[in-house]
Amino acid sequence: MDTSSSDILIIRAGRADQHYWRDLWRYRELLGFLAWRDIQVRYKQAVLGFAWAIIQPAVQTVLLTFVFGKLAKMPAGDLPYPLLVLAGLLPWQLFSTAFSGAGNSLVGNSHLISKVYFPRLIVPLSALAVALVDMGIMLAISGPIALFFGVLPTWRPLLLPAFIFAALLIAFGAGLWITALTVKYRDFRFITPFLLQIGMFVTPVGYRTDFLPNWRNLLALNPLTGVVDGFRWCLLGANYSFYLPEFATSFVVALVLVVTGVWYFRRTERQFADVI
Repeated sequence: MDTSSSDILIIRAGRADQHYWRDLWRYRELLGFLAWRDIQVRYKQAVLGFAWAIIQPAVQTVLLTFVFGKLAKMPAGDLPYPLLVLAGLLPWQLFSTAFSGAGNSLVGNSHLISKVYFPRLIVPLSALAVALVDMGIMLAISGPIALFFGVLPTWRPLLLPAFIFAALLIAFGAGLWITALTVKYRDFRFITPFLLQIGMFVTPVGYRTDFLPNWRNLLALNPLTGVVDGFRWCLLGANYSFYLPEFATSFVVALVLVVTGVWYFRRTERQFADVI
């Protein structure tokens, strides 16, 4: 048999690392498959289905309105307090769903990771899809609620994708750290819910930052603060101001989280199949 014209497969150490980012694009169909699977798992066989994406923020809106609006007497300006809270819950739910999904993604797909090769970065990336679907459902009901309270639409929602992108960057960067650490130290599965519980209160979901001038710069260190205020600025019309330095801080922190998260994820990726 003449093998002179046959293709020769050369197996070389480090070749996968050299073509990692190219492989990330080559495996884009796997990314879509994993994302669609996660959406189906969340909604297909659920008793409440898509209604859960409405019930959860509705209950949280009522509770936060009662705690911050009635008990703490936090000011809302000319805005109805439930609408203020709902606009703050949109980016928070987007972040928390994406962060928890990305943080648990590798452990949840351990059977896949231990058997076949593909860029592992695809797994936490695919977890962001469910968060986007949840936020889309909430966003669809927020418009009619805003009209009910007398808030008319403006051109500002056209800039909403920028704040959505920033929220996903923060969730993805933080999620990469958590998911890589969870593979090595399983205790981090319990740390994630704890961080989200604290984050609900240090993020201005239930109150306005522009009415807290002495605390605004400190609150801006939380990268989600600028995103929350950006959502409110887009959705609540002329009743809410936009603080550019706050969002600039959020975006810089988001980029730092993504860059360092990718660095640590890639550094520990080779060990995933052995320890997962």
